[in-house]
Amino acid sequence: MRLSQVGHTRPGIPPRQLFAQDKPRDLHRRYQVGYLWQVIFLASTIAGFIALSALLYNIINQSFGYVAIQNEVEPGSLAADGIALVDLPKETLVEVLQQNISAGLFRRLERDQPFNQRSREDVYVLIIERVVKPRIVKTWTLVDSIFHRREILAELAEKQLGARLQFRSWLHPRLLTSPQSSIPLQAGVRTAILGSLWTIAITVLFAFPLGVGAAIYLEEYATDNLINRLIQTNISNLAGVPSIIYGILGLAVFVRTLEPIMSGTFLGLSDPTSANGRTILSAGLTLGLLVLPLIIINSQEAIRAVPQTLRQASYGLGATRWQTVWYHVLPNAIPGILTGSILSISRAFGETAPMVVVGASTFITFDPTTPFSKFTTLPIQIYQWTSRPQAEFRNLAAATIIVLLILLLSLNAWAIFFRNRFSRKFV
Repeated sequence: MRLSQVGHTRPGIPPRQLFAQDKPRDLHRRYQVGYLWQVIFLASTIAGFIALSALLYNIINQSFGYVAIQNEVEPGSLAADGIALVDLPKETLVEVLQQNISAGLFRRLERDQPFNQRSREDVYVLIIERVVKPRIVKTWTLVDSIFHRREILAELAEKQLGARLQFRSWLHPRLLTSPQSSIPLQAGVRTAILGSLWTIAITVLFAFPLGVGAAIYLEEYATDNLINRLIQTNISNLAGVPSIIYGILGLAVFVRTLEPIMSGTFLGLSDPTSANGRTILSAGLTLGLLVLPLIIINSQEAIRAVPQTLRQASYGLGATRWQTVWYHVLPNAIPGILTGSILSISRAFGETAPMVVVGASTFITFDPTTPFSKFTTLPIQIYQWTSRPQAEFRNLAAATIIVLLILLLSLNAWAIFFRNRFSRKFV
């Protein structure tokens, strides 16, 4: 708009004087709007921090605290020749176990795994589970254990006669090295950790090369036509599909239709523990389909961020399209590709709904050994423990959440490391 036109809007005021009057008022309004958005952004940050702090407080509060434990048989009564139960040799422990359980149960344990093949620690755990039978009478949170210790001791003396008070960290090494158990004091997440690692390994091997390859085709080779635009639109839409839908897809395709392959029967490699295609391989491929659209979109953005001048310089030197992609585009796009892919894999690591539909076991005591084995994962283990009525299993679930968060943060740390390691700057 010209100055002469502006002058006609307010007769009698010269254009320069008009701008001098409006400029401070306009600046003041813009500063007010900017300050308002600054307050909104700060409030959202504070709200997110409070929510995260409340989550971590609840998890940590449940992972530590006093427990009241009552034994059915005191370990001191099982000592032999003045030697405490924990110090007895394996042969003596087997005799103690045989003397204190029924003959039928002893034969069944022998049939499951001969005692000459069991370690001393395994026999000791059997005595604790089958003979001592420790039972948690009541649990208290960390905050109550710190600030209400006298009340806890008074309550224990009044109501829980015969139980001993013990401060327990539910997050301990035994949690990582023990399989599942119906006894909270003996339960662990070793089987769930191995199942999660097996599943994520298959997910990465399936989704990463396929997703990066699809992104390279769509960005470097595909022409702008109706079919390719339709493919791109569908990929964007699939990235927002709920995860339970992918679980149903995995159930229909991998578990039922491809059951001979997923169970290993087709290849003659079936695992005795596999059950109708509900195996690690089915779960890994299902999660692979879940994160595939995300990997494609993230990889496309990383490839698109590579300067076009780099491609033109490569073509100018006589390189082919594939040579340009392999030696110039991919090396410069790999930081973004790795970052986006690892963050997508982190999402798959914490998924529960697809695993429930595909058929992850809620209670399993043996470790997976092949892709055709039955399995469980850490999210499934957390779900199973939180749904049980005993309070001590919720303490175990809180400790398992910390293990899951540590693994997820480790994946994110790898993403940051690779991004910084391979990043290149363009001037």
